[in-house]
Amino acid sequence: MSALADAFVGFTGTDPIVQAFVGGVVIAALNLVGALGIVVWRDPSERALDGALGFAAGVMLAASFTSLILPGIDAGGLLPVLVGLALGVLALDRADRWVPHVHVLVTGRKRPDAAKRGTDAASDGDAGDADADDQTAPAASGDDRGPDVDGRLASVLLFIVAITLHNMPEGLAVGVGFGTGDLGEALPLMLAIGIQNIPEGLAVAIAARNAGLGTRFYAMVTGLRAGLVEVPVAVFGAWAVLVATPILPYAMGFAAGAMLYVISDEIIPESHARGYERTATLGTMAGLMVMLTLDVALAA
Repeated sequence: MSALADAFVGFTGTDPIVQAFVGGVVIAALNLVGALGIVVWRDPSERALDGALGFAAGVMLAASFTSLILPGIDAGGLLPVLVGLALGVLALDRADRWVPHVHVLVTGRKRPDAAKRGTDAASDGDAGDADADDQTAPAASGDDRGPDVDGRLASVLLFIVAITLHNMPEGLAVGVGFGTGDLGEALPLMLAIGIQNIPEGLAVAIAARNAGLGTRFYAMVTGLRAGLVEVPVAVFGAWAVLVATPILPYAMGFAAGAMLYVISDEIIPESHARGYERTATLGTMAGLMVMLTLDVALAA
């Protein structure tokens, strides 16, 4: 066990639930650090932001395999991990359809896939409903920007819910990691997700500012929101593994599937949407190398 693991156990004790709670606090705190970065780095370039998002994707991609999928296969075989992975993807896909995309709130436009679904629905005879909706929607702005809801408070709530949805797999992964009792896997995972939370927190704060929210206010709300979600989800993940050990490979597969879905569906498309694909790709490679280094160094 590494010196870091010894220090961590000395601080938290050996109870996996307590360890998961502390792990959740760590990743939430680093999310807040990233969000507060907007106070000192007020106007990062799109290239820098895409590189940071690519870095976050690389860290999560490596962590999904080194700390979740491969240990899950070792613990219970391939089939349970595949089942859990499929369930994680399905859960995020279903939830993603219930919550408006952050993309709508940031850019005022639907994502291409959402816009295509809307066009297909209209061609099937829903145009009348769309016209009715347009008649009841406020027209104060004079354009089609923003979600179909009234008031800034509603926009803020939708924004927070959408981002929160994509933080849950990270907290769950950390909790499941500590629930296994293997700090050699759990600590690199905690640090990796915490590190990628920094650019993610900054990106969220910038997106909130672009949506019209106050810089310092939303930086604080971002950290609070992350803490309210990632900490209890981390504790739940550890508890679920402890009370039902046979679900461990399923839980690890579920967390990995959810994280991979977020990478593919949100982070990579957003980081490749503004013409800086090479920067985003190099950021992804850097994040992957950082996670692999953490995994090897802390497991030694």
